[in-house]
Amino acid sequence: MAGRAEIVEVLAAAPDPLAVDLGYGNRPDTAVEMAARLRAVEPRISLVGLEIDPQRVVADRDGVRFGLGGFELAGLRPHLVRAFNVLRQYDESEVLGSWAQMQAALAPGGLIVEGTCDEIGRRCTWVLLDEHRPRSLTLAWAPGHTDRPSELAPRLPKALIHHNVDGRAIFALLRAADRCWDSAAPYAPYGPRIRWLHARAALADLGVPVEQPRRRTRDNVLTVPWDHVAR
Repeated sequence: MAGRAEIVEVLAAAPDPLAVDLGYGNRPDTAVEMAARLRAVEPRISLVGLEIDPQRVVADRDGVRFGLGGFELAGLRPHLVRAFNVLRQYDESEVLGSWAQMQAALAPGGLIVEGTCDEIGRRCTWVLLDEHRPRSLTLAWAPGHTDRPSELAPRLPKALIHHNVDGRAIFALLRAADRCWDSAAPYAPYGPRIRWLHARAALADLGVPVEQPRRRTRDNVLTVPWDHVAR
């Protein structure tokens, strides 16, 4: 996430870049880790971890501040917000309103990464939003722990998880990804990352508007425009 060009550009352009980790949970580990990763691409970054439960607010540590707050972002004006495994606890009917609250609190040009991951981050999906709209959907998985792209279905963002049924766009995308993965089986001896490179290319050949990563990643990654799956 930290290496995405849009995020790097937004943080680099800000005079005092600020990021928020919303809903860090029982432990502040995700906020501290997020700060370390962001500092690698933008050393000037400040990061605040927010929790809606007062009992989970911890003392500041490792250069990260912690406080009480929800989708209103505690009155902050961040350039980047990460909200992982937060909206999965809400009804789907509350998603758009929650997005709107966070979007209204962003600094100009800011971005939101809202999504879901498993307990140790081996399977992740997220929506990238700007101040006005959702821009893209990304699926990322550690290739050693996932056999097929459709295994990410239980980790889809709340806005999509109930739409993974025949006739909907997200269902079609996952099934197409599986078919392309199967067709790339001859590349399996070279490892799952190489196999996925060929599977993703096959998806593009089918007309799926797949984003091509600008650099190699440790995970297998599939990013498409939001409009492609919001149907």
